[in-house]
Amino acid sequence: MAFFRDPEVRPAAVAGMFYPQDARELADEVAAYLERTEEAPQAPGFPKALIVPHAGYVYSGPIAASAYDLLRPARGIVKRVVILGPCHRVPVRGLALPRASAFATPLGRVPVDAEALHAIRDLPQVVESAATHAEEHALEVQLPFLQRVLGEFSLVPLVVGDAAPGEVAEVLDRLWGGAETLIVISSDLSHYHAYDRAREIDRATVRAILDFDAGISHEQACGATPVSGLLIAARRRNLATRLLDCRNSGDTAGDRRRVVGYASFALGHEGGTYEAEHGRTLLRIARASIAGALGAGPAGAPQANETWLRESRATFVTLKQGQELRGCVGALEARRPLAEDVAANARAAAFEDSRFEPLTLEEFARTGIEVSLLSTPKTLAFDDHADLLGKLRPGVDGVILEQVEAGRRSTFLPQVWEDLSDPEEFIAHLKHKAGIAPGIDTRRCRVKRYRVLKWREVELGQ
Repeated sequence: MAFFRDPEVRPAAVAGMFYPQDARELADEVAAYLERTEEAPQAPGFPKALIVPHAGYVYSGPIAASAYDLLRPARGIVKRVVILGPCHRVPVRGLALPRASAFATPLGRVPVDAEALHAIRDLPQVVESAATHAEEHALEVQLPFLQRVLGEFSLVPLVVGDAAPGEVAEVLDRLWGGAETLIVISSDLSHYHAYDRAREIDRATVRAILDFDAGISHEQACGATPVSGLLIAARRRNLATRLLDCRNSGDTAGDRRRVVGYASFALGHEGGTYEAEHGRTLLRIARASIAGALGAGPAGAPQANETWLRESRATFVTLKQGQELRGCVGALEARRPLAEDVAANARAAAFEDSRFEPLTLEEFARTGIEVSLLSTPKTLAFDDHADLLGKLRPGVDGVILEQVEAGRRSTFLPQVWEDLSDPEEFIAHLKHKAGIAPGIDTRRCRVKRYRVLKWREVELGQ
């Protein structure tokens, strides 16, 4: 793919080497890495900062994905990403800004945040160097992941050369911001040791990072200086650090004679959990949305003053009259803020579910509402049909079954296990719902699973 060379745009320098050059192939590869990460606990919030590796995707993509997957709720909230990485090609004293007004990848352009750059230009350690940025991969390889999970955002790209950790921390203090600002530190760990020796070195480095030890060396991590600067700034703010993944190239795509280490970390305030009060709020939003559509209450979008209601989440809203289903509509993947998603799905369940007539005002008072909050669906790997059945968790897993070549897909929420408790029967009914022939080998299908948190008015006394 050829890129138009706008002199104000820093073109993709390592597309076709570190990651695919074709936009569709790149988008699919990034999505696949994200969908294969471990299931994360369902909780409000997202990290303030990440430490992620920057090798070719075949080597470090899975490790980086474990961090970026946690940013899905931040879509639409994070508007600015500050990325710092080490200098690999053109040396520089201090922290180098680019001259470009945007960075390009096969997935599009990311504008540079001119206002943020202006806020740090007066610091003596901040310099400008187009040459340092021109071929540097440490920042560039992070952009496709960010584009995939965040959508639109502005960029503050800094290549860290000869600088002290305290100088990095001073820059981060200027740029720290609030929920609208994410900080990403790009760094690999040890380089070119035998497998067992690398694991020993990397374990010590991980321990140091978890202990906020800002004295790690460049032999431990090529991005030791920006990592240490982040640790100084984060410790001042009482952030917690969590290890997400630690492996090396011998675990992913290389031999074990000379490996490079990779780890990903998330930094943020200790998160809470979804509680009954969260459920009550979502149920009130759902009922108010239906009432407004029926003319029995104020119309319009729900107020979402709290950050957790603005997070990008996927929900289903189910309506019941007694034990009888009266409507159920939702989305399997997050595409809008939580409050908006619940309100829209509630209206759709009431008036657009093709299995039922639109809900009437007379019915509304005797209709109960249930809200299900979905985790991100994850690809389930299995060897054969028996292995699939053995890996399913009755009562826990929502399941998506897809026959890709035929364009057929269906899902059952975990609540369906209440009526279909046998995994064989569960999958058979899921095939029928999707229009997949009973005899189709499940190895020809793609299976994803997810979990839900659900709240019912009847159980919460509403």
